Amino acid sequence: MAGNDWVNSYLEAILDVDPGIDGVKSSLLLRERGRFSPTRYFVEQVITGFDETDLHRSWVRAAATRSPQERNTRLENMCWRIWNLARKKKQLEGEEANRVAKRRLERERGRREATADMSEDLSEGEKGDLPGDLSTHGGSTRGRMPKISSVDVMENWANQYKEKKLYIVLISLHGLIRGENMELGRDSDTGGQVKYVVELARALGTMPGVCRVDLLTRQVSAPDVDWSYAEPTEMLNLRSAENSIQEPGESSGAYIIRIPFGPKNKYIPKENLWPHIPEFVDAALSHIIQMSKVLGEQIGGGQPVWPVSIHGHYADAGDSAALLSGALNVPMVFTGHSLGRDKLEQLLKQGRQSREEINSTYKIMRRIEAEELSLDASEIVITSTRQEIEEQWRLYDGFDPVLERKLRARIKRGVSCHGRFMPRMVVIPPGMEFHHIVPHDGDMDGEVEKTEDNPASPDPPIWSEIMRFFSNPRKPMILALARPDPKKNITTLVKAFGECRPLRELANLTLVMGNRDDIDEMSGTSASMLLSILKLIDKYDLYGQVAYPKHHKQSDVPEIYRLAAKTKGVFINPAFIEPFGLTLIEAAAYGLPMVATKNGGPVDIHRVLDNGLLVDPHDQQSIADALLKLVSDKQLWARCRQHGLKNIHLFSWPEHCRTYLSRIASCRPRQPQWQRSDDSPDISDSDSPSDSLRDMHDLSLNLKFSFDGDKNEGGSTLDNALDSEENPVNEKKKLENAILTMSKGAIGGAQKADHNICAGKFPAFRRRKYNFVIAVDSDTTSDVLQVIEMVIEAARAGKSAGSIGFILSTALTISEINSLLVSGGLSPSDFDAYICNSGSELYYPSSSTEDVPGLPFVVDLDYHSHIEYRWGGEGLRKTLIRWVASLNDKKREAGNIEEDESGSTSHCYAFKVTNPTLVPPYKELRKQMRIQALRCHVVYCQNGTKLHVIPVLASRSQALRYLHVRWGMDLSNLVVFSGECGDTDYEGLLGGVHKTVILKGVGINAGKLHANRNYPLEDVMPLDSPNIVQTEAYDINSITSSLEKLGVLKG
Repeated sequence: MAGNDWVNSYLEAILDVDPGIDGVKSSLLLRERGRFSPTRYFVEQVITGFDETDLHRSWVRAAATRSPQERNTRLENMCWRIWNLARKKKQLEGEEANRVAKRRLERERGRREATADMSEDLSEGEKGDLPGDLSTHGGSTRGRMPKISSVDVMENWANQYKEKKLYIVLISLHGLIRGENMELGRDSDTGGQVKYVVELARALGTMPGVCRVDLLTRQVSAPDVDWSYAEPTEMLNLRSAENSIQEPGESSGAYIIRIPFGPKNKYIPKENLWPHIPEFVDAALSHIIQMSKVLGEQIGGGQPVWPVSIHGHYADAGDSAALLSGALNVPMVFTGHSLGRDKLEQLLKQGRQSREEINSTYKIMRRIEAEELSLDASEIVITSTRQEIEEQWRLYDGFDPVLERKLRARIKRGVSCHGRFMPRMVVIPPGMEFHHIVPHDGDMDGEVEKTEDNPASPDPPIWSEIMRFFSNPRKPMILALARPDPKKNITTLVKAFGECRPLRELANLTLVMGNRDDIDEMSGTSASMLLSILKLIDKYDLYGQVAYPKHHKQSDVPEIYRLAAKTKGVFINPAFIEPFGLTLIEAAAYGLPMVATKNGGPVDIHRVLDNGLLVDPHDQQSIADALLKLVSDKQLWARCRQHGLKNIHLFSWPEHCRTYLSRIASCRPRQPQWQRSDDSPDISDSDSPSDSLRDMHDLSLNLKFSFDGDKNEGGSTLDNALDSEENPVNEKKKLENAILTMSKGAIGGAQKADHNICAGKFPAFRRRKYNFVIAVDSDTTSDVLQVIEMVIEAARAGKSAGSIGFILSTALTISEINSLLVSGGLSPSDFDAYICNSGSELYYPSSSTEDVPGLPFVVDLDYHSHIEYRWGGEGLRKTLIRWVASLNDKKREAGNIEEDESGSTSHCYAFKVTNPTLVPPYKELRKQMRIQALRCHVVYCQNGTKLHVIPVLASRSQALRYLHVRWGMDLSNLVVFSGECGDTDYEGLLGGVHKTVILKGVGINAGKLHANRNYPLEDVMPLDSPNIVQTEAYDINSITSSLEKLGVLKG
């Protein structure tokens, strides 16, 4: 139950059966002399913030009991239950206070260490906000939102962009998304975010230079939802103002693309989508590649038109966008909408659930990790307000406003950041469509007379649906539009209205709280909230003064605003915290003044529009006074209305999109590297793989690259050329030119021979019917060799519909793999590819050993370009060395963890661990790196005896997606062999469109690596997927049987 009205009745009841507060002086917690004072305990100990539904039910039962003795016993039991809740709440608050203090100390320590590494003197810009960087750190709201004050300005901007060919991908996974008749409020997942992303996609599709916008979401084909959500593609009708000078997109504009993933024929809440994210990523990757080729044929001169950005909305889509961005090497943008850490803190403050219970219900820790990963991968994070940056994002390990200012200043000065990176926070308020809105200038009486004189212009149906509630429908209407959720604070609004007689005499109250058929069929929280509101209406006898319609369509919302404006009413948003407040902008566009919470986005909106009053949502009297002031003072009402209509253009979609596209244009262009190489041919089925691999082999040959991580002859390492983000394009160009010059004079006939080998070998990725990926993590190399032999034997013994290729995916180095193959009598050519060093290195077999004697492999340097984004390089390595020294000193175990130079490469820093129990969990190390703005992926491997630190978007699963992008390998034809457990990157290997065979009894010793996790593996692994099969035993027959179950081999 959301309200606490039962508390008053409870107090009255116990007063009836108790002498009162002053009547006895008994113990509050124990019976004394046979008596117990529930009244005293209630007054002194009960925390009135508790509104547990089960306690309310207990009170209802107690109130219905006629026997005074039984009634008093029930009430006494309630006291004890509330006392237990109070004690639990205080305990949780204490634990959370300790966590917050610890996090603050860690952040301060990390900031000091990062500043110490950046040893140059701080400039004035680093000490404070930069004049030109107010969009990130505050300043004038108008400065953050450039105005388009004339047609000439927009026309000049349009001329700059009209020659561009931009392909933009938006992702919003949860909820029910369609272009028309959106079912907003149908459930907690189908709310304002759905409307925002659809309108953003539609508006971007009208902008000059934008050739296509794809909004990717989940395809839902379920009996309890409309058939339209099962349509794979929906074109969004583009809308623009009649007099707008902007042209539509160069092709067909914006589309909703529905990707099938997750349980079939079932609509599930967002909390249950996490195990199925990899499946979406694989399917979305195929769509984007195909669409890029189609656009390339149409408008790109035959070259693929890759997305200029991939924009994730909410944590689940942010996780997906990070993986897609890494697989395609294109910039990522992120919008959180609401944030997990903020929600976790709010829930813990309520004291109703422990952290474990919250995580079990909301999968909150998985959500927070997705948001941290989004910070790692994003170039830009778009927020609606400054409050979101200053009070919400700063709670995250991966973002520190102070450190961000220092890094931004150093980048502008051209000073090295020592491998540290921070996403750019940009405030861009959501937009709105205003071209179809005609504010009403008359009053209610005039409108009624017009309707009576002109029967051909009937009122919209929703008007009569609302006005039937009122005894006097011509009074000004106070309008609230929100779902029945406790945080929306509707009960306080009803109390403020009910207890203010002057306000009741002057105005009506309209509560539009989503759609409902039967309260009993609503979710528990929504039903309890609605019942509380109905009881308050009854308590204050507000019948004839409050409307609460059961149904409305999305198309009815403009008419509801218009009705409120015609009555000279007021729009109110009394939420405890409002991240932005899109409804406030919508209401202002129809000429409605506002009363809004002072917590969150409405502060920024009010600063721009100046069309109403801000109130403390906890202050009931303040809400009533503000509403009464606007309703009674007609001059103030007219002034607020005029201000809102005058400034509303600042929140238009063209303004939003102009700022949006300008920000994206400021990102460093990135796309699949081989496409931009001047000396690389185009990707085609005929010659691209062989030619590109010839160039790649030339690079590895002439760099004298050591597969054990040794330094080059000149004393510099490869990461010296790759660890700088400040000027990566020039560095890469210099590298390519130097290697190209050496290639032309040094390769000769050897280049031609290797070209012939590549031409016959590497296109095999696309010709294979299936590719078996052996990704087993075992304690010893002999166990790995045994698995390899068993899988190969099972493939040979079974009947397959086509050829089968093999890929080895492991934490081993390439030299260790070579020794493994030699010991097992296997040839390097038995495998099509080798994913090494936990996914940070990718090799192919080669007939030549000239580059590194004795090792017949060639490295894929294009893969290095793919994963080097935000790689900390030497700055990261120095921090890791310092961390190792500190850890060894703290544990007093010298040498327990030490750098493994032989196992390290340019994109993998390896460390040996003597005693894994003395090393903190990998999540703690990754947390420390994030606090210092070092973006990396930490992997404990080989049963905890090795630690690998690799680029943030490098992994064994991402390497497979790279092979799909680079060579066209079909991900759905992959079969991944893994153990029951494995390295700490194990979870990434199971999900996706590929098939998985889990080998029974293999890798179980690695289970201890996953013991101290933020969230259980079951939260992210789709163990119920038909594509995952576990063998009945660890033998060839069981492997063959599992492959037959998956349809890979014929029985």
